[in-house]
This record gives sequence, structure tokens and C-alpha cells, in this order.
Amino acid sequence: MAVAASVSALTDELITAVAKPDRKDTPHFRNLRRRVEDTFKSHAYARTDQFAVANQLEGLQEKFQVLCRDELADALRIRLTELHEHQSSWFPEILSLLLQLADRPAQQSKVEWVTAVKPSEEAKPLIWTELDAVGSAYCDEDIWENVDFGADSSDEDIVSVSTDSYHARNQPEASIDTDEDYMIPDEVFTSGENDELIDSIAKAQFWNDGESSVTDQGKPASRVITELQVVRETIFLLQGLPTSLFWRLDGSVEIDRRYTITNLSNETFLSLLRSLSLTGAKLDVLRQFCSVPQKIPYMQTFHRGVEDFLSKFDTFLSNVQLQYLSRVSTVSISLLQLSEDVRRESRLLLMLSDLVSSLTPNGLNSAVRCLDLLYDLVCLTQATGDDDAFVALAELFFSCFETYARPIRLWMETGQLDSSAGEFFISKDQSDSDLRTLWHDWYTLDQTSRLLNAPKFIQSIAHKIFITGKSMVFLRHLNTSEKDETPRKVSLTFEEVLPPGSASFCLPFSVLLESAFGRLVDDNHSYTSALLRRELDQQCGLWTSIQALEHIYLSKDMSIFGPIDSKIFDLIDKGKGAWSDRFLLTELAQSAFSPLPFIDPSRLIVRTPKEALSNANSRSRSVKMLNAISFDYILPWPVANIITKDTIRGYQCISTFFMQIRRAKQTIIKQRLQHNTQYDKIQDSRNNTLSYALRHNMLWFLNTLYSHMTDFVVSTATESLRKSLSASADVDAMIDAHRSFMHSLEEQCLLSTNLHPLHQAIITILDLCISFADAQTARYGDNHLDHARTANKTAKVLHRKNAQSYDLDNYDPSDEDADDSDLDENNLDASFHETHYLQRLRDIKDQFDRLVAFMVAGLRGVGRVDGQLSWEILAEKLEWRKAGGQ
Repeated sequence: MAVAASVSALTDELITAVAKPDRKDTPHFRNLRRRVEDTFKSHAYARTDQFAVANQLEGLQEKFQVLCRDELADALRIRLTELHEHQSSWFPEILSLLLQLADRPAQQSKVEWVTAVKPSEEAKPLIWTELDAVGSAYCDEDIWENVDFGADSSDEDIVSVSTDSYHARNQPEASIDTDEDYMIPDEVFTSGENDELIDSIAKAQFWNDGESSVTDQGKPASRVITELQVVRETIFLLQGLPTSLFWRLDGSVEIDRRYTITNLSNETFLSLLRSLSLTGAKLDVLRQFCSVPQKIPYMQTFHRGVEDFLSKFDTFLSNVQLQYLSRVSTVSISLLQLSEDVRRESRLLLMLSDLVSSLTPNGLNSAVRCLDLLYDLVCLTQATGDDDAFVALAELFFSCFETYARPIRLWMETGQLDSSAGEFFISKDQSDSDLRTLWHDWYTLDQTSRLLNAPKFIQSIAHKIFITGKSMVFLRHLNTSEKDETPRKVSLTFEEVLPPGSASFCLPFSVLLESAFGRLVDDNHSYTSALLRRELDQQCGLWTSIQALEHIYLSKDMSIFGPIDSKIFDLIDKGKGAWSDRFLLTELAQSAFSPLPFIDPSRLIVRTPKEALSNANSRSRSVKMLNAISFDYILPWPVANIITKDTIRGYQCISTFFMQIRRAKQTIIKQRLQHNTQYDKIQDSRNNTLSYALRHNMLWFLNTLYSHMTDFVVSTATESLRKSLSASADVDAMIDAHRSFMHSLEEQCLLSTNLHPLHQAIITILDLCISFADAQTARYGDNHLDHARTANKTAKVLHRKNAQSYDLDNYDPSDEDADDSDLDENNLDASFHETHYLQRLRDIKDQFDRLVAFMVAGLRGVGRVDGQLSWEILAEKLEWRKAGGQ
């Protein structure tokens, strides 16, 4: 209750002090009291933040200073310092209250209201001599003129004037003489108390030693200087500063021969200076190189490395100066010792100077040449046994190489090209966007110009770098994630190539670098290639596509191709143009291959050229007409990058060749030898043995050729292909394996360019088979009714002649004459056709025998040259005559 009464009394006092009401019993006072009590009840105030109060006070001091009220800022600072000596827990609340009650302290506060910050100093008496009694101090100035304060004035001008006046008040007053010829009197600098110091400084300036004297011979006399002065000038030269003893002229350093040293021969003196001047000239080359900005990233790294070496050398020179100038130093001044120290410390810089001098300014290949030269320099220092220089240069080389290898790492990690890399040896064809040509056409390895400009230690493994990046591009388009894979290492450091304290220093640096970088590239290449091969095997259906190609092009299952062949060959025999209708053939092929689960029928298309439709009704019976039909199986784009278009054309040629063999075989099997026994007896034909033998030989040749191609050549090559693809290290190896397979298959099927005569011989034999079938059709097909009618008439005549001996009453001579005349006419016609047919068979047989013999000889000849086992085996099979077959 006491606390409530106390709060109530304090509330009343607060209202009375602030509102100043007339009485406490008025409604206005009660209303104010109620509102204050509601405010107290609705707000729970915490303790004041002392740090916020301190920040406000600091901000107030800064505000005073900004508004040019430094006296207020000083007064506030002194009082806060005094307040810190008397700590109390209520000080933050008190100070916070004062800050809240403050009303524009910067404008309304005055220092006179508070105690003076500093005790007032006694005013110095004004002396009459300090006054300008004459009044000439400001006679030349127009300070007494009337000033127009209204003209050309604004708020901004007022602000600027106030600011200028503030700066003027805070700047020390100084008299500025505009006369350029004004000479500062010596009395300003010296008081005459230390003349010895001034004399030593003047003597040290040997270049200001007046005019040089002239000898009797007319030459300028030598000026003797101290060794300390020569050392100082030499250090200035090495630091790249201007000197009096050395002159820089057209990139070289010349010696001023007017100066000599006491007790030292001129030849020795000039020899030392000449050696130091050469060092200074080479160091100037490096300093000039460091003054030119570089644009290429790894040249910037090299630039920074050279600057570090120069900085260490300048530190060495500064330490030498400190030793010479230190009063407590006991180091003797020796130009010879300085020359030896400089030679030792600048050895690495001189090597880098020779390297920089070898670069062509603004050359296109100067950057890469710099990396090559630095690589050679590292190898040279290791070979000479300079381990310190070797380690320093090797570290510089690896820092440059790390920067140079960033585009390589980006390419191997993500398959992306860095556009800021400059002349990178891998380029992208921006115009190509067909995923089926991603591996072959999107990116190219420029081996003609860009790769030749690459560092020499990268050229041998550039192809693997190229394949690794392309594999990543391939995987990125396959949307393959690498989250579950082991992270790859794609950087190379100095410690990995040359571990500290190891025996690697004994091995050549070139071997260490190439093996380490090659191992790094091999690891990334193996990783990406294995990941891509896994995706091709499991997700892209590589093996399924190869199996489909075997059935479509290599006739692995004749139960599927049988209906297609029968339909096409029947349409050709009937002379209808539908045999070249691509829509009909596509529907036929898709329906035939649809039962196979590894073939997508929608991807199978049969194509025929436009001229095939116009020539559909031609009377040509050659197997070459089947060249117009080509099966096209659309592969998925990942597989199409491995099995390319040119290899698909090879598949189509083999498929057409196999169909031509089946066509020739079908015509012979379909056209069987037909004979009329009675007619053969009448004609006494004994030449049927020739037709049977020719038919047998042709069928045997076709069966032998086709079985050799399919059962031996195709099966062996396919099995070899599967093994090669399984053992391939990357996609390029898979492509090469498939191309080798296709090349071998074309060679063994006699479809290559160098075996064209043998292939033409086979095509001619196939056409002979069709000609033989046509001859059989001409004899036993269209003329079969005429031969039968002639045979019936002959039988009737013979019957009547036999019946005459039994029935003489019914014999009619006119009928006998008529029948005899018909028999004679038919016998003459049959005899003519028989002669033509036999001659045609003999021609076919002779040509067939010659072609088979030519093939056997040709196969043996090419087999001896190229060593293909299949050719020798086929030649042995075709020499069936030696076994007695005829």
C-alpha cells in the first residue's frame, strides 16, 4: 500500500510540474491522472540500455564536430570522462533522460553557460611593432569595397562558403609566394650550429662537385669518389632508381667513366661496375615486364610471381643499405662483397629475365611459350643441381600451371568450355544440334593450330582430355547424376608431384610432371568412360540395338526374313511394280519383325529411290535391281553416336548382298526341271544330264557361299565385336571396335573396294543362275503345251501304224498323210528349239566354270597378301571339282 501511495504522490507531482493545473479536484486534473495511470499500467518499461546511451553520446559529439561546434564536443567529452570516475547504476537512466529532454543542443547550447573547459590563458600584451602602423598590409586588396551579398547567391553557395570558412579556420596560416624564382633563404633551414653535418651532406653529393677539370690531353679528369658512394649508386641501380654513376640508354646500362676510387685500378673498377650494370639491365627487363598489365590469367599469375621475387630482392637490398648506414654496424663497406652478394641473390631473377626477354611482345603464342620456357627452366635447374632455384621455380611453375589448367579442369569436370580461356585447343561447333552427332561433330580437337600452341607436356594427353570432356557432355544430355559416385580429383599441386623429403628429386622433373598429370587425366578418363559405358549398356540399349541389327541386316533368323523374301520375289516374278513400293515393304517388314521383343517395329523403315518406281516394269531380271531396296533402322541417339551412318550403310550393303544370293537360289529352286517322258523318247534327248548337273552346281555354289558368309564370317565377326565392345575403355574405343568389325565384315563378304572384281564375279554368277532359270522356264514353261501336243500326235501316228496290221478295213491313206505332215513340221520346230536350248546351257556352263575358277584364284591371291583366313576357307570350299564333282 505504501508503494502505491508513493507512486500516486509522484504521479500527482509529475502532472502538476508538467501540466500546471489550477487545482487537483478539477475534472481536467482527474482526466490527466487517469490517462497517466493507464499509460503506466499498459507499458512495462525495462532498464535503460547503457550501450545505446553511450552510442547516442558519441553520436552527439560527432554531430557537434560536423556542425563546427568543437567547443561543445570537447566540453561534453571532458564531462563524460569525469563522470566515468564516479560510477553509479542510475547514470544510464539519468543520461538517457537528459538526452530525451535535450532540445537542439547543437544550436541552443553555449559554452558560456557551463564552466570553461580549459583555464583561460593570460592574454599576451599587444606590441606596437606588431601593428601595421603604415597601413600598407592590405593596400593592394579590395577588402574595403562594398560586397553585394544578393547577387548570384543560393543555399548551396552559402553551404559551400560556410564549409570553406570551416576549412580555412582549421588550416594553418601560411604565406604563399606566387613568384616561381623565389629562393628560400638558408637561414630558414640552418641555424649555423651543425655545420659539420651540412658539410658531410654536401660532400656526399659528388655529382654536384662543380665543373670537371680537363687533363692535358683534352679529356675530362677523373673524379675520385668513395666506395660507399659507389655502393649506394649500385644499390639504386639494382632497385631501378635513377643514378649518376650509371646511365640507362636503349635498354642497356652504361657507366660514367669520369668516376674512380682511390687505391683501385681503373680496369678492376670498370670490370666490377660492368658486371653490376649487366645485372641491373636484366633486372630492368623484369621491372618493365611487371609494369605492363597482363590479360591472360596464367600470365597474371606469372606476373605476380615475378613481382614476389623482385620484392624479396628489394628487401635484400634494403637490408644491405641498413647495414651500411647503421652507426652500430661493424660491416665493412666492400664493393666486391656487394657484387658477390648480388650475384648470389639475383641468380634466379637473371634466369627469369632471360625467359622474359625470349617472349615476343603482343605475340599470340607468347603466353604458352612462357609456360614452356618456364617448364624448360625448371628442368634445367634440376639438372644442374641448383635445388633452391629448382624448388622456387617449380612452385612458380605449378602456380601458373594451376591457373592454366582451370579450363581443362572445367572441361573434364562438367564438359563445359570456358569462353575466357582464350585459344583453347578444344572448340565447339555452335551450328550443330543433332544429338545423333554429338560425339563426332559437336566438339573438335584442333590439332593443326591450337594444339600445337599448347604446352608440350599436354599435347601427348590432349586426346584423353578431349574424350573425358565429351563423355561428361554425353552424360549431361543423358541426365545422369553423379551424387552417388566417388568425388574425382582434378587438380595437381606441387606437394603431390614433389613430396617434401622424398626421393622424387632424384627423378627428372619432366617425368614426374607428365606421369602425375597423365595419371590424373587417366583417372578422370576412366571414371567418366566407365560411367558412360554403364549408361550405354543399361539405359540406352546398346546390346539390344546390336542384336536388332544382326537380325535385320545380317539375316540371323531366316524364319523372319523368309516371308519378306517370298513376297518381294513373287512380285518381281509377276512383273508388278509393287515390289518397289516402300509403303508396302515397310508394312511387310514391320509386321515380320514385330514378334521380336528387342526390335521396335516403329523404328524400321524400308526405303526405295524414286527412280525405282519408274523402272518397276522393266524386263531386267538381274539381281542388281535389289539394290533399290534398303532397310533403315532408326537407332536411339546415344547408340547412333557409336553405330554411325557410314557403318549403317555397310550393314545395308551386306543385307542387299545376302538378299541377292537368296534371290538367285529361289529362282533355281522354284524352277524345277520338267520333262515329258513320251516326248523325250520321241526326240531321243540325252542332254538332260547337262541341265541337271548345272542346276546342282549352281545350288551347291549358292549354298556354299551363303553358309560361309552367314555361319562363319558373320558369326565369328559378331562374337569378336561383343568382346571388343566389352573391353573398350571409352566411347572412342567402342566406335573404333565397331568400325573395325564392319570393315572386317565387308572385307570377308567381298564388298570392299579392293575386292570389287571378285564381287562383280559373284553378281555375274547370280545373274547366270537367273538366266538358267529363265531358260528352263522358256523350255518347260511357255512351250510346254506345244511339246505335249506334238508328243500326243506322234503317239497317235504310231498307234495307227501299229493298228494297220490288225485293222486294214478302216485304214485311210489321207489321214496318214496328214498326220505325217504334222509330225514332220512339229519335229522340225522342236529340233530347232532343242538346239537353241542346249547351246544356251553350254554357254551358261562355260561362263559359270570360268567365273568360279576366277574366284578361287582371286581368293587365294588376296588371301596370300592380306592373310584373311576366311578367303582361303571359301576358296577350298569352291574347289569342288577336284573332289570329282562335275
